Amino acid sequence: QVQLVESGGGLVQAGDSLRLSCTASGRTVDNYGMGWFRQALGKEREFVAAVSTNGAITSYADSVKGRFTISRNNGRKTVYLQMNSLKPEDTAVYSCAATWASFAVRSNDYRFWGQGTQVTVSS
Repeated sequence: QVQLVESGGGLVQAGDSLRLSCTASGRTVDNYGMGWFRQALGKEREFVAAVSTNGAITSYADSVKGRFTISRNNGRKTVYLQMNSLKPEDTAVYSCAATWASFAVRSNDYRFWGQGTQVTVSS
């Protein structure tokens, strides 16, 4: 199976930027759709962004559209989430996930999950 490890989280101020990375091991991920999800304290996990196997198709939650960018480097087996203009509302544990499908936005379509990385944005 695929193992996913996130990195890049931290404590930042509103308006700052962070880039999260998700590196895969095990099976190659060049034929997996990839996504980022987040879960804030006391809330359910929500979709953030997704990218297709070849990086050609992307999708974003309305709350992050225009601020976040998802990308992938299949040679590095890594998926990135560039987060700009961060807001306190973005505070959450961010997890990456892999799906057998070429592209997906529903959490139930994802089968492999990382442990998550904490992002905290102060006002």
